[in-house]
Order: sequence, then structure tokens, then C-alpha cells
Amino acid sequence: MSTPRDDDALSWGGDDDPTLDVGEKHAPTPVPGGEVEAGPIEPLQPAAAPVTRHPEPVRSEPVAVDDVDDEDPDAAHAAPLGNVGLVGIGMVAATFLLFAIGWLLAGLRLNGLGLPIPSVTVIALTIGAALAPVVWFVAVLALTRSWRTWQRFLLLIVGIVLLVPWPFLSLGAFA
Repeated sequence: MSTPRDDDALSWGGDDDPTLDVGEKHAPTPVPGGEVEAGPIEPLQPAAAPVTRHPEPVRSEPVAVDDVDDEDPDAAHAAPLGNVGLVGIGMVAATFLLFAIGWLLAGLRLNGLGLPIPSVTVIALTIGAALAPVVWFVAVLALTRSWRTWQRFLLLIVGIVLLVPWPFLSLGAFA
């Protein structure tokens, strides 16, 4: 014999929702003679309309693709990145991190070359140059959230082209 607590373990929250009824169910009904007779079970009527967390407006006419863009321009573009997009973002992030390290190493090497610039200025410019790739990456990702994915990647690639650490490449890694 099962207890009500055992029956709770075998049920799922919302099982008694009448909107989930697929068809007419037959359950045994007791007959005075001790025998069981099967008959249809009427679904329970809800006391109130079911509450949805995110109700959507009801439309009477079919929705065209152009109508969606007119109502909410971010609706089609705010989709999350897929696996390829996430791997691409990771590769671009690694590139910008390497560029930041390259600018830092190049600036430290320029400081010891005896340039006619005060060393404080060279250090400040080195820190600024090392932060530039990181700032570009974060700014593009933060400011272009509602843009299309290809537009975001285009801006990231422009940043890669603009922020190449040329002093590091021209001086050499171990010069």
C-alpha cells in the first residue's frame, strides 16, 4: 500500500493541469457490489486562467519577416552566439591578449634604447599601448551587443589589424 508521500514522489508539478489532457480518460468507478466499472473522467475546470511568465501579444494576422524587424530591430540580432561564434571570440580574445603582451615587451625594450624621451613618458605610453587591445576587445563586445555577429567580428578584425605590435615584430622577440 502506498502512502500519499510515496505518490508525491511519482508525480510532477503541474500534472493535474487540465490543459495537458490529451483525450478522454477512463478510470474505474466502484459499483455497490464490490466490482469496478470503468467510465469517463471529466477534466477539472481551473479556478482561474493559467498565469504565464512571459505573455506574448496575440496577433490576428500572420507575421511576416519584415514586420518583426519593424517592431523590434534587436529581436533577430540578439540571438546568442553558437559554438563557432564562441570559439571565434575565444581566438580573437587570445590574439588581443598576445598583442597586449607584445606591446608591453616592445615598450620595455624601447625604454632601454636611450630615446630622447623621458622614461616616464615611455612607461605611460607602454601601459596605454598594452591596454589598447584589451580595451578594444571589451568595447566591441559591450557596445555591439545588438549588432549582427558578422558586424561584431568585422570590428574585432579591424582591431586586430590596427593594433598589431609593430615595434615588437620589428625589434624581434629576443633582440
